[in-house]
Amino acid sequence: MSKKETKKEENVSAKKVDFVFSKDNYKWLFIGMATIVLGFILMSGTEDILDFRKITLAPIVVLAGFGIVTFAILKKPRD
Repeated sequence: MSKKETKKEENVSAKKVDFVFSKDNYKWLFIGMATIVLGFILMSGTEDILDFRKITLAPIVVLAGFGIVTFAILKKPRD
């Protein structure tokens, strides 16, 4: 084997991709985004604008989703 081939193999093995977040962080991130979308779905509609679901429940669900996303970003990955 030549030096060039050996060097090329070392470069290939040295190119390990490190993600910023772990798999667990991405799972929590998607759960949070789904919660936010659910909150906006609860908020939609044109009938009875002063309904409990639209003015109380939906904003609480959206804020909970933002809290979950914040948790997912700040959570340290396990080693």
